[in-house]
Amino acid sequence: MRHTFLRILLVSSIAAACSRGDAAQRDAKPSTPAPTPGTAGGALAGSVVRDSISDRADRGRITGDANAKVWLIMASDFQCPFCKQWHDVAFQGIVQDYVQKGKIQVAFLNFPLGQHQNALPAAEAAMCAGVQNKFWPLHEGLFATQTKWDTSKTPTRLFDSLATAAGANMTVYKECVAKHLTLPLIEADRDRARQQGAQSTPTFIIVPGGQVLTGADANLRGALDAALAKVGASSKKP
Repeated sequence: MRHTFLRILLVSSIAAACSRGDAAQRDAKPSTPAPTPGTAGGALAGSVVRDSISDRADRGRITGDANAKVWLIMASDFQCPFCKQWHDVAFQGIVQDYVQKGKIQVAFLNFPLGQHQNALPAAEAAMCAGVQNKFWPLHEGLFATQTKWDTSKTPTRLFDSLATAAGANMTVYKECVAKHLTLPLIEADRDRARQQGAQSTPTFIIVPGGQVLTGADANLRGALDAALAKVGASSKKP
């Protein structure tokens, strides 16, 4: 059973990442206690599945076996070129080797940076699609077409076409976007990240353990394998 309202702890970011100045920084370890089951450890908090717009959008940005004990939480910006780089090079491999084999769950945390003019509209498009369980098709489409909309003055035209291709109910989708119905969840994502010192994307957190890695060149496989070994899950499924 999926719970709602992703709560994670993030820290400062490093090289191969988009930041407020796109500056490279060093690796950082959590300066706050690692998330624990029932909060970030289950990646989600609460004991009842609710059905508000935010609840559905929240559940929509999670993928993987609900029984998996290890989480990969990605703080990302759809307009960040380093996020696209990581997505294009590494994401599908993580999905094939970890998600599809039932080893981990993956959750997307929105962290649109201020200097990226279309990052917030892109996040709203993805989360409004997520209300209809279409977040991941939009996630793929947004990164695949990033260079077509990143400097566009009318990006919503392309976003609408991606939502249409994903099979979203466009009346519901457009109302969600027009009324900014998922904006509170996106802002909450970003605020939590900022409060913990995150300054760049992509940033990743592995739960349990609370290990934080940042940048397109982050060694996520090593961190995931270590976390799986700790929970005894690395050999559960072939």
